[in-house]
Amino acid sequence: MFRDEKLELKVGMFIGMSIFILFFIVFSIQDISMLGKGYEIKVVFDYINGLTENSPVRLAGVNVGEVRKIEIFYDDNEKKTRVMVHVRIKGDTRIESDSVPRINTLGLLGEQYLEISPGISKSYFNGGEIVRGDDPVNVGRQMEKFNDLMQAVTDIICGLRDGKGSIGKLMSDDALYVNLVAITEKIQKGEGTIGKLIMRDELYEDMETVFARLKNGEGTIGKLLVEEKIYDDMEDFVSDIKKNPWKLLSKK
Repeated sequence: MFRDEKLELKVGMFIGMSIFILFFIVFSIQDISMLGKGYEIKVVFDYINGLTENSPVRLAGVNVGEVRKIEIFYDDNEKKTRVMVHVRIKGDTRIESDSVPRINTLGLLGEQYLEISPGISKSYFNGGEIVRGDDPVNVGRQMEKFNDLMQAVTDIICGLRDGKGSIGKLMSDDALYVNLVAITEKIQKGEGTIGKLIMRDELYEDMETVFARLKNGEGTIGKLLVEEKIYDDMEDFVSDIKKNPWKLLSKK
């Protein structure tokens, strides 16, 4: 059978070029948007919680771009490792310069995306700005803190149960209860100063008499409380001293 090698070569080259073009289109389709109108901003985080390249970017819940690149770097000023997220904003979307980027979770599958909360500034991003992002909650670190807290609470409860510390002794030592019962019995019998104050009527009557005398202006304290002349004299004296402070220093 006659074979046309040139035709087979042409067909092979055509198929190869088609496959090459197909692969080129598949792997470059995301870069096509780069040729359109838009701009890029950079967002710096300490922790990105699984955010990946090509993750969506939303402004007030609306898709406005995507994450183009993620790189890790060392911040010499802060002396710590950080993450810089390159964000591509599509079209002429205007984002206030005081907007706050943060990482959020989308749907039930837990896909991470970049959410930008609009600000109130009258100036907008033009492209090339470096913005500080609001770090997401590190669930693992929070769990460690919670475990440490629970361990501390457990230690306190165990200490109370074992009678350690002042509160532990109050809870576990029967001697305190016995002493409180004895003190209460003495008070009920009118023994001691507190017992007399509570149980004896004479003190109440004496106090009533004292307050009655004060109310009637009897005695030194009573006169100070009810006689306005003393108050007026004291007020005149203070006023005279304020006007003539030299009188305090003069000596006849």
